[in-house]
Amino acid sequence: MFHNSTQRKYWTFKDEQELVLLRAEANEKCINGIAGNMSDEEKSRHFLTAQEERLLCRHFEFVMKEFCGKFQPPMPKCVVGSAINFMKRFYVNNSVMDYHPRDIMLTCVYLACKVEEFYVPIGQFVGNLKGNREKFADIVLGFELLLMQKLHYHLTIHNMYRPLEGLIIDLKTRYSQVGDPEKLRRYAEDFIDRSLGTDVSLLFAPSQVALAALLSSASREQIIMDSYVTDVLLAGASQEELRKTITIIKKIKMMVKNQDTLQRDVVQLIQRKLEKCRNQENNPESEVYKRKMEEMFEDEDEIRSQKRARIEEETRVADSELLS
Repeated sequence: MFHNSTQRKYWTFKDEQELVLLRAEANEKCINGIAGNMSDEEKSRHFLTAQEERLLCRHFEFVMKEFCGKFQPPMPKCVVGSAINFMKRFYVNNSVMDYHPRDIMLTCVYLACKVEEFYVPIGQFVGNLKGNREKFADIVLGFELLLMQKLHYHLTIHNMYRPLEGLIIDLKTRYSQVGDPEKLRRYAEDFIDRSLGTDVSLLFAPSQVALAALLSSASREQIIMDSYVTDVLLAGASQEELRKTITIIKKIKMMVKNQDTLQRDVVQLIQRKLEKCRNQENNPESEVYKRKMEEMFEDEDEIRSQKRARIEEETRVADSELLS
């Protein structure tokens, strides 16, 4: 299924450099749209860099995981994985200066609940939040369609948890040397959870990440599984295919192991800077945004009125012709 999916075709990128370039383009496009006649020096002082945007996104991905971890009723792992993937995809081509990650984060979780068939009414959803819950509900519902549009309605996420389950079942049926494979589950799932803090889901197939998670867990348990990979899982593969798989597994392990620790004081500085350079047209709390919404609703009312008047006129003409 993954092989023919939109995830593989549109949301699996060549390498980390491609992601860096796309995020830099989104950053530059946003700045040019807001800055007007500012000089390059003024832009560099006033706006966030692409690197600062990525740090802020990573912070809110962490906040999202905490929110999902405390959510009631308890949230399935697939919902968390899908929500984080939605957010990662969104900010490949969009800037946090256009859309605040706090707003998008909540919308991603709400949308993931629907996509993964974990039904939670909006009232119950915002009941898990502190503060003005009515405002949060308006934000989530207001951004839901925009989020789907920006994701090009590619809403099916192939999470890593399912192929991990498949690998554990495969161990039970075809590789008795490992003993009880269930002992590998805890650290393998922990590996996948930590991988959500990186870009591995945008670069590798879910089955590759799941295999890296399983082998990482086996290493912690001091279990050698080389023969499982070469003689069972990839039986019949060429030496080149084996080398390629080993290289990918090492890359995934390295990305998960070496991810940078977020520094709260740096994130706070970036958030303060963001408040000064946000695109107010997309800020639900700004007067500009509120006026834009009012104008949009007025335009919709006018279109409906014109349509009603046209239907009434067409009906009147039809009645006249019938009676004549």
